[in-house]
Amino acid sequence: MKYALINPAWDFTGSTYFGCQETHLPLELFYAQQQLRQRGHEALVIDAHLQRLTAEAAAARAAEFGAEVVVVTTAPTYLFWRCPQPELRVAHAAFQALRTELPHATLVAIGPHGSATAETTRAKTGCDVVVRGEPDQMLHHIAEGAGVNGTLQQTDMAALGAIDFQEYPREWRHHRHHVFSGEGRGAEVEATRGCPWSCSFCNKTLFRNRFRERPVATVLEEVAGLARRGIDYIYFIDEIFGCARSTPELLKGLCPLPVRFGIQTRIDLWKEDTLAALGAAGCVSLECGIESVSSDGRARWRKGCRLENDRIINLLVAARQAIPWVQANLIAGADDDASAIAAWRTTLIDRGIWASRPVPVYAFPGSPLYQSLYGAPDGQAWERAHADYLKANAEGGYSDIQAAAPLRLEDLEVLDASISSSASCATGSSTSHPA
Repeated sequence: MKYALINPAWDFTGSTYFGCQETHLPLELFYAQQQLRQRGHEALVIDAHLQRLTAEAAAARAAEFGAEVVVVTTAPTYLFWRCPQPELRVAHAAFQALRTELPHATLVAIGPHGSATAETTRAKTGCDVVVRGEPDQMLHHIAEGAGVNGTLQQTDMAALGAIDFQEYPREWRHHRHHVFSGEGRGAEVEATRGCPWSCSFCNKTLFRNRFRERPVATVLEEVAGLARRGIDYIYFIDEIFGCARSTPELLKGLCPLPVRFGIQTRIDLWKEDTLAALGAAGCVSLECGIESVSSDGRARWRKGCRLENDRIINLLVAARQAIPWVQANLIAGADDDASAIAAWRTTLIDRGIWASRPVPVYAFPGSPLYQSLYGAPDGQAWERAHADYLKANAEGGYSDIQAAAPLRLEDLEVLDASISSSASCATGSSTSHPA
């Protein structure tokens, strides 16, 4: 069977999305392509975002390929499934164009939206099948007539071989994620998936939850292959780089490769000597979530960090001595002391570490925070979370990488009458939750 795997051309006008809007490797599609081919299927990745293809142009490519199953991701790359745009406008446009070009194909949605609210996602996008959880190894079931998938899928990371990117238009790749100076060509790689902590704000519960490792040899083979193709910077999309027991082995293997890399991590995973080893292996960008400037604040977010502020600052300073860019992120909390935050930020910035202003927290459906506020996600989950987010930030306070005046979700999701009606039906059949 022929599968077309589409990363649509993302547009975040008016959105609360606060992920990076540049192009990134749609790793979930490459893994799926690899696994489908191993089972004897034909699979084509179409990166409409990278190649600036309209929904109609991407659909035409899928039709030219003769696709019998078309898979569209509802959020950009695994890197941002944990903080997706709440609206499904782009995915809806992609499926509309595909329905016109390929009226008999099976249309499949993957991503965080369907993982939390499968029926509503199907109604809003007009697709045929919604996959809950990680799609890497299960898309072949579509050829067997599977419908909406009720089970949250978790991938066996040891089964994901090195991606070779032979057919990918690498010459279009220039973005180096989380690097803010210099030149080069970047790509994304995954060494581990999931996280052993359960921070209340983190939207990983329904996908990329359980911590798993890829074999180090596989990761190094993939990085080396990218380096041979002119990539000189790698960003590891791991939720928490450094959790794996194999981290020292991976760093040792990265040392001789002609690449630099960036990571997101927890500072409490590291010590002065391991931070020095991280820098020596080629790390040039480190981003970590501190979340709050107080132990009580970190406890409220269920951060699980046992370090006091002085030790956190000392480790950040040690990181900056080994790594050119170090960033510490904070989340806005109602009980945080503004003067303490300002003093903490000044302390770090004076030492060459970028400390962000506290960013507002979005209760993504499926996250522990959403669960504590509203219960299990229903057909109005995204509208509810979005309306409360806008209300909470009505006086300002959005991140500087979000739209200055984001729209209501109902205005972001431009749906035709039939799909709006279907979405209403899906909503009406769901369990109600307190406002």
